[in-house]
Amino acid sequence: MRQSILNTLSGRFLGLLAIFVLIAEVLIFVPAVSRFRVDYLQSRLELAQLGALALLAAPDAMVGPELERELLATAGVYNVVLRREEVRELVLTADVVPSVDARYDLRIASDLALMRDALRVFLLDGDRTILVIGEVQQRADIEITLPEAPLRAAMIDYGLRILYISLIITLCTAALLFLAVRYLIVRPIDRVVAHMVAYRDDPEDARKVIEPQGGARELIEAETALRDLQVRLTGALRQKDRLAALGSAVAKISHDLRNMLTTAQILADRLEASGDPAVRRNAPKLVGSLSRAVSLCERTLTFGRAEETPPDFARIALRPLVDEVIEAERLAVSDRVDFAAAVPNGLHVRADPEQLFRVLANLARNASQAIEASDRRGEVRIEAGTLPDGTEIRVVDTGPGLPAKAQENLFQPFRGGARRGGTGLGLVIAAELIRGHGGSLTLAETGPAGTTFRIVLPA
Repeated sequence: MRQSILNTLSGRFLGLLAIFVLIAEVLIFVPAVSRFRVDYLQSRLELAQLGALALLAAPDAMVGPELERELLATAGVYNVVLRREEVRELVLTADVVPSVDARYDLRIASDLALMRDALRVFLLDGDRTILVIGEVQQRADIEITLPEAPLRAAMIDYGLRILYISLIITLCTAALLFLAVRYLIVRPIDRVVAHMVAYRDDPEDARKVIEPQGGARELIEAETALRDLQVRLTGALRQKDRLAALGSAVAKISHDLRNMLTTAQILADRLEASGDPAVRRNAPKLVGSLSRAVSLCERTLTFGRAEETPPDFARIALRPLVDEVIEAERLAVSDRVDFAAAVPNGLHVRADPEQLFRVLANLARNASQAIEASDRRGEVRIEAGTLPDGTEIRVVDTGPGLPAKAQENLFQPFRGGARRGGTGLGLVIAAELIRGHGGSLTLAETGPAGTTFRIVLPA
């Protein structure tokens, strides 16, 4: 069902235009009919004066009854009274003069009073007899009595003429403005809406992205903003598709990798019975690493297809966990990277030990790889301390710092990688795990002297 025209922008504009024109018509109509009434009465005063002067010019100021009636009929009055220095002189009069219903003095009437009296002519029905006093040529005051019905008929005829002319002007103006609004404003908006609907139906189709066209500055800005939004949303949707595909692929790989790691874990358990002291000493570490690898494979890289599992909170000592992270990462890098821990022995945190290990290992690994890529010696240090409302952990390195592009997209998947071959997922996963603990992971500082990441865990 098609919408009513009043529910469209052009229809509402047309309605508002009609209302505004009506208001303007009222503001113009009342002063206009007031002026018409004054002119009408003034013309009757002047005709009455001419008749009075004709009578006074006659010999002995005597005229016949027929001529007197003709003069009164020409002026459209019942009688004529000349006023000279407060002296009233009846010059012309009809045989029968009706009683006066209203008295108007045009000499002292204000504009507001004249408009009010003009509206009364329309509102009061019937043939009233009115007395009018006015000033004509030679500063002579004259007083006439006349019927109001002819005045009312003339004012109605004048008002209808104004109404018809106003209607014609209003209709022509409204039609032109309606077409102008329709073609200059509504059609471009309809085009934007059509693009939005088409993009909604297939947001991954780049052909549905709007291309700004020439026109009003506001419309160009709106189309440009819509295009930028569509481009970003299309990219985000494609990225999510890639993440979903990644999750599906990793799930398949993890299934087979878990089986292989389980076998390796069984074999590593037997190393604890070895007669070599070094093997027995390192076997628990190997078993622990394989256990974490098996656990990680069972969960898969959940970022690509779902959320991380909620953390299993426990009150853990932070120093042994940090030492374990450092020991594991020390075996994976060259001797150019030194590791150090500055964590109080009695410091405890409430966290998931498995997830916190993954976060610290990821940050330490990124720092050591950055130092190795710089071909110089460096240090990775994990510090910790208490805050009024929680615990602060800082992973500090003396590497070359993060590139500007990596800083811009640091916590965005596939875009925040700082080294060649990196996926850009490590920091994203780490930040998600810390958020699951109710904390935050931020880049505290970076530069040629090194980089510092800051973790805050709530108390």
